Amino acid sequence: MKNKRLVISILLFTGLVLVASCVDDDEPQIIAQYRKINAEEALRMMHDSKDYILLDVRTIEEFTEKHIEGAILIPDYELAERAAIELPDKAMLILVYCRSGRRSESAAHELVEMGYINVYDIGGIVDWPF
Repeated sequence: MKNKRLVISILLFTGLVLVASCVDDDEPQIIAQYRKINAEEALRMMHDSKDYILLDVRTIEEFTEKHIEGAILIPDYELAERAAIELPDKAMLILVYCRSGRRSESAAHELVEMGYINVYDIGGIVDWPF
């Protein structure tokens, strides 16, 4: 019994050492986190980066009525099932908006929980002055 415990302990320790050795300490670890920015900051990011996704999480009816040019539509209630296919790059800059900010906040949190690391909630289209 003691030998089994010793073998298991050695195996666990070896596994931990192997996992720890795979982490590159020189490489900064990126942590997915929720970030809220205003319309001016979002516009600046859009001008500074040519690679970004402007994500509208409203309904198709709302999108058809009015949307920010260049936006793609994935309604918030379809995000979990469509994100992996339509947003395959989890490091891509994603700017999320809705009508007033409630759904964009929820969708941004959901994306972060799915492992997307460059997500920004830009609030509602009602606050988009451009």
